Amino acid sequence: MTNASEQFGQLQQKVGEAQQNVEAAAAEGKQQLEARVGTARQSADEEVAKLRASAQQKSGENKAHVSDLQQRWGDHVADVRHQIDQRRGERDVRKAERHAEWAEGYAATAIEIAVAAIEEAEYAVLDAGLARLEADALAGAA
Repeated sequence: MTNASEQFGQLQQKVGEAQQNVEAAAAEGKQQLEARVGTARQSADEEVAKLRASAQQKSGENKAHVSDLQQRWGDHVADVRHQIDQRRGERDVRKAERHAEWAEGYAATAIEIAVAAIEEAEYAVLDAGLARLEADALAGAA
């Protein structure tokens, strides 16, 4: 469970970094924000690649479940990125406004998903700890 605790620490650090980036972006101009968006997109792509690599290292039922989840997440990200790319640089004011509203809604949804994922991760780590205690107790009783 130590590894999971360390991962939660890394998650907390990443949330702090993301908060700093979002706050800094509020005061930036278009060119700076475009650069920050590019960096964030590259970082997100790298995390998807790590998730794929991690899925390949799993075994049995866990591998199948993680692979399916990773595939669905990858498909979702690809679809959203395609929509974003198509709408970027819109010149019509009404379309640009709709895109901004869509992007703001997607950002809010992504945050909601992240919060739910953190809650699920906490549950999973705690449940894994309990399962390990029970397995160790049964092994000691045998």
